[in-house]
Amino acid sequence: MSAFSYTQMIHTLAPQIALLVGVLVVLAIDLGPLRGKSENIRWRGIVLAALLSLLTAAWFTSSLALPASVAELYRITPLSLLLNHALLLLSAIILLLSVGMTPTRHISEYVSLILLATIGMTLLTGATDLLVLFLALELFSLCLYVLTGMDKLKTASAEAALKYFLFGAMSAALLLFGFSYLYGIAGSTHLAVIGKAIAAAPQDPLVLMAIVLVLAGLGFKIAAAPFHFWAPDAYQGAPLSGAAAAATSSKVASFAILIQMLLVVFGTAAGNGSFHFTQPGWLPVLTILTAASILIGNFAALAQHNVRRLLAYSAVAHTGYALVALQSTSPEAVSALLYYVLTYSLATLGAFAVLTVLQQQGYGDRYADLAGFSRRSPIAALCLLVFLLSLAGIPPLAGFTGKFLVFGAAMQGREIYSGAAVLVGLALAGSTVSFYYYLQVLKFAFVVDSATQSGPTPPPTRNYLPLFVSILLALLVILAGVFPSVLLDAIHSAILASS
Repeated sequence: MSAFSYTQMIHTLAPQIALLVGVLVVLAIDLGPLRGKSENIRWRGIVLAALLSLLTAAWFTSSLALPASVAELYRITPLSLLLNHALLLLSAIILLLSVGMTPTRHISEYVSLILLATIGMTLLTGATDLLVLFLALELFSLCLYVLTGMDKLKTASAEAALKYFLFGAMSAALLLFGFSYLYGIAGSTHLAVIGKAIAAAPQDPLVLMAIVLVLAGLGFKIAAAPFHFWAPDAYQGAPLSGAAAAATSSKVASFAILIQMLLVVFGTAAGNGSFHFTQPGWLPVLTILTAASILIGNFAALAQHNVRRLLAYSAVAHTGYALVALQSTSPEAVSALLYYVLTYSLATLGAFAVLTVLQQQGYGDRYADLAGFSRRSPIAALCLLVFLLSLAGIPPLAGFTGKFLVFGAAMQGREIYSGAAVLVGLALAGSTVSFYYYLQVLKFAFVVDSATQSGPTPPPTRNYLPLFVSILLALLVILAGVFPSVLLDAIHSAILASS
């Protein structure tokens, strides 16, 4: 093991330290200068302090000199730097959506939990040891459980938080059980050492058992079927910004570590998932998760009448689409997967931003609440159009480009009768089904007249942050679709530089 240096540790973990200082500052100013102030002033002051800490963390992240590591526990690579910048950006947008719209008096605690979750996610992208990986996963997971239950005015929020926590505890137990097998196989918790030990006996029954347990644990984090049951209730019951964090930034971090586990740790134990030739390994298990996610996500979404639950089941289906890319382990496939997850996160976060605008007007998140939305808020409705069409995979938006890249990477060098081709065909069929439920939402927003629906009178508001965020994210989704090479080349170069 390399020599440990506190100076090197502080230098490498400077972004996380900046975020931790931000947590302390947020709590201090709420108890000090902002004590007794109006809720509006508290929100703005606390979120401004949190945004400054995120900006400082982004500056430290950009200034890190590579290679940088903390012993053999945490290592910074070009890819982890790129993902950390993306996570910091998503967290900043989530904080902007929280201003004045999150129903809680515990403002500093709410914002602190978002910052702590960001610390866990940024640690996760560079973890090279099972212990660091597990602690980072649990840090951001515990923060998300609490964020889900922060709306004390809704029993649905407490119910969602309890379900999220119970399913999360079970997934953590499965993951930790799988990690114990990996430690038993290699006698080490370092990922590279475990990968070499597995390479010596990729068909060992202990390896196969570890694969099943680890994929079950991580399947919960990415909301893959059948480990998705927490998602609909969490998306619906949580405050909007808390649901957005569970739907976007946590998924980016979870996919990052899933790729690390499959390609570094289990790289030689892939097996074969083709229907005409099956060999034990992680590919057969992943093929089952992929097919189940696409089928369950799309068909369950058809029965929904609540936009948040629709986005939850849509997230399950999109997890299946993204996993199709891992039918290939080439750098191009990994680039396509990360491009897909990042652009999906932008579109989904944008949908939550539009729901925040709707909530701001005094409406809920049922389909019927969207009636007349295009006349009440034409700009926000156009942004919703962009986000949902991108999720549906309509060109030239980022969602279409992402699906094209993912499906193309999975089929690269494969025969048309291979297992990858079957999954791509299933994903294309699922995408066709998704047009119906996305267009159902747009029908209410653009066609159904609000006069035919009962709803509250929209109160006046001066908080334009949700609308501003919606416009910004819509532009990013359009630009990522029209000019995909900018993001895709950055991801691909980072992957090559990190390998």
